[in-house]
Amino acid sequence: MTQSPGPDWDNAFAGRLAPGNAPALLLVDPVRAYVEHGSPLFLDSGAAALACMADLVEQFRARNLPVIWTGVRYEEGGRDGGHFFRKVPALQVFVGHSEWGHFPANLTPAEGEQVFIKQYPSAFFGTGLDQWLEHNGIDTVYIGGFSTSGCVRASALDALQYGFVPITVEDACADRDADLHRQNLRDLGAKYSEIVGTADVADMLATGALPSALPGAD
Repeated sequence: MTQSPGPDWDNAFAGRLAPGNAPALLLVDPVRAYVEHGSPLFLDSGAAALACMADLVEQFRARNLPVIWTGVRYEEGGRDGGHFFRKVPALQVFVGHSEWGHFPANLTPAEGEQVFIKQYPSAFFGTGLDQWLEHNGIDTVYIGGFSTSGCVRASALDALQYGFVPITVEDACADRDADLHRQNLRDLGAKYSEIVGTADVADMLATGALPSALPGAD
């Protein structure tokens, strides 16, 4: 009996999501807790990612395109954080108006830019971000922030589920270690998001097309 061929994994995840005509930049939790020593959430690669985020902000502002920010804040005792707050004790750094929850001096929202405060991983969950994007006619979301395996991943997945094209900018994200960062980008690129580099974004905004070689596609 002839054995049927196995799955064609090379083509099973070969789909591509073209950017739309109305992009916005979403920076997920680019706050001091991830880039300053002394925080339990400090990331060694956070400063490099923050520099890439600053580059993206300049590009979007220069084109008068929306820049959207998220931060994290909890009530005393984490009452509004549910099981997530209990699962990740480090989230205690965001209770009240903690300094760790502030944006760093070298990357802050400009007047009029939208800031959403959240309590859960996704930038969409419980924030009204999806309604804001729909109201403003946005169809594509470029995503950077912290951390790749946590809030960035959750936000990219929800962007897809809410009907927006997610474009995750790999060097504008960071995680606890390089392997975790790469593995999550690989999985996001296979199923939920396009993965590009900061250097690709200018051409993408100008042409509306994906780069010919996608860094997270393999």
